[in-house]
Amino acid sequence: MRILPEEALALIVDLQEKLVPTMTDAPQLVKNTKALLEGLKIAEIPILVTEQYPRGLGQTVSELVSVIPDVKRQEKLEFSCYGNEQIRKIIDASGRKTILLCGIEAHVCVLQTLIDLCAAGYHVVLIEDCIQSRHAHDQKIAVKRAIYEGACITTFESVLFELVQKAGTTQFKQLSALVKSL
Repeated sequence: MRILPEEALALIVDLQEKLVPTMTDAPQLVKNTKALLEGLKIAEIPILVTEQYPRGLGQTVSELVSVIPDVKRQEKLEFSCYGNEQIRKIIDASGRKTILLCGIEAHVCVLQTLIDLCAAGYHVVLIEDCIQSRHAHDQKIAVKRAIYEGACITTFESVLFELVQKAGTTQFKQLSALVKSL
């Protein structure tokens, strides 16, 4: 399955102030996700951000908000983003059938979202280096389950270059500079 920019929507799940520090490698998670978001902006991919009970778990971490300050964050209580009526309506109304998925925790909210999206007929692309859990084993099992459920597993750099499609363009030059700066 080719990942096409006109078919893609990015879903960033619950990268919040009180959750991120508890992950296995929070600094790397934030660094990778920030690069992903910068690349998605270059590729002009719509971005949807969720927050699980922000009154208790805080807002999306500031390092990521600074990259996408205009993106409205969607609150939820459901573990599955697609199980939330408002978020489901936004995804369905986008008309995009490929969902680029990342966030935390890999084995809870990300995985349950992935399962529901796959069941609803979406092509889910799990950005493996932009997901984490508190325990590495949970993340490893979540990726195995994601494959079983039919998701495509990739990395942020791979998906960004696939979205840009060719060298020699302004988007490619911007993306290349971004990747080289990491």
